Amino acid sequence: MKKKRKIRVGIIFGGKSAEHEVSLQSAKNIMEAINKEKYEVIPIGIDKDGRWLLNNSTELLLNADNPKLIKLNQTMSVSLALSPGEQNRQLQSSSDEIQVRQIDVAFPVLHGPFGEDGTVQGLLKLLDVPFVGAGVLGSALGMDKEVQKRLLKAAGIPTANFLAFNENSEIDFRSVKRKLGLPLFIKPVNMGSSVGISKVADEGQFKNAIAEAFKYDRKIMAEEYIQGRELECSVLGNDKPIASVPGEIIVGDNHDFYSYEAKYIDENGALLAIPAKLSLPIIKKVQDIAIKAFKTLCLEGMARVDFFLRNKNEAIVNELNTIPGFTKISMYPKLWEASGVSYTELIDKLIMLAVERYAREKKLRTSVNLK
Repeated sequence: MKKKRKIRVGIIFGGKSAEHEVSLQSAKNIMEAINKEKYEVIPIGIDKDGRWLLNNSTELLLNADNPKLIKLNQTMSVSLALSPGEQNRQLQSSSDEIQVRQIDVAFPVLHGPFGEDGTVQGLLKLLDVPFVGAGVLGSALGMDKEVQKRLLKAAGIPTANFLAFNENSEIDFRSVKRKLGLPLFIKPVNMGSSVGISKVADEGQFKNAIAEAFKYDRKIMAEEYIQGRELECSVLGNDKPIASVPGEIIVGDNHDFYSYEAKYIDENGALLAIPAKLSLPIIKKVQDIAIKAFKTLCLEGMARVDFFLRNKNEAIVNELNTIPGFTKISMYPKLWEASGVSYTELIDKLIMLAVERYAREKKLRTSVNLK
């Protein structure tokens, strides 16, 4: 009997984003945990200049175990060209040394702009490649936190009050303070992993926070501070999504909030309580809101929904992340492990959801029947 060919999975990571290093960590963990008997991994790194690189070497990453120094090994890589519309030649190598074969499914592990925002998802649709995670629309909505919050509010889903500004806005501290109170948060709209976020208690901090946020995006937002427990819930599925048990983030005393440093650099930056100690009614409420928010933003595949729990029973959505972290300390896979789905099994389910959606979309007509 002929041996069945492994499914070729192109894991796409890195990217032109301030979350580049987080993406490298996530991809490393996925490549280590994926079922090697079922899948053939094709690692595709994107450097900070936007070049797509292929690397067949085991030395794919440099300083792989150091989150501060981790980076792509570009000296062992060759550039890739993309070929939309050319069957069996979606990716072409610039070198004859590394041959590129058609990938069966793509797994974008790109956090932030130029990867999590619908850009790569649109490119993969043009290449006619099934891909893990939200589509173009859902990815764009998940990335733009201002539009996301407007849609959540329109759907009756509780979320924090906010104000949005662009580079030409007149931003008056007293006006913002009057509407949102103090302390408050300043953050880039199109960014994740707490990059560019500042907690503000006075006018001096406010001005510095505005300048910091504009380093990462042309649109920023001021958001009210919500005193409460920080919860997260993982969602998995396409048309019929399911939610994991919620977890809780308990930020360490050496951090003022759940910052980039607390998430990815400082091993003692936060305690992850998985599952969170919550009553059954609150667990059900968080799960129901998470699924409703997932559907409201037209998401598919996966998302992590972040909450604040105020006054013991008021669940308020902070934001949704369409490509959540997959590092060893990331909540998304850890919450599914606590819900009975192992890391390896989770990767398999996400890939199968991508294939399922692709098969469904291929049935749609691409021409008009004039009979």
